[in-house]
Amino acid sequence: QVQLVESGGGLVQAGESLRLSCAASRSTFSFNAMGWYRQAPGKQRELVATITRRGTTNYADSVKGRFTISGDNAKNTVYLQMNSLKSEDTAIYYCWCDGGAYYYWGQGTQVTVSS
Repeated sequence: QVQLVESGGGLVQAGESLRLSCAASRSTFSFNAMGWYRQAPGKQRELVATITRRGTTNYADSVKGRFTISGDNAKNTVYLQMNSLKSEDTAIYYCWCDGGAYYYWGQGTQVTVSS
């Protein structure tokens, strides 16, 4: 079993920045990949960004150039730096990891961007 705990969400104005953190309960070296998904009201959950154990990153087209995913294996933590936020980025952001046999999810953190 893996616990993922997100933090860093909040209310910001359009154009501002936020950094989300996701702390894992065991070494991130044991995961094939980690990442962030989001779900806006009335919409399906969608991929935001992922990072593999080797450091390969992948981003949704809607966030490319604005968001950056990174990891700190010493802290068992993955980050999502979000710059130039837009109102359409408003959603609950969920941390995710591919633990091999199972996928795991965090409880989510709310990000609200006011225009």
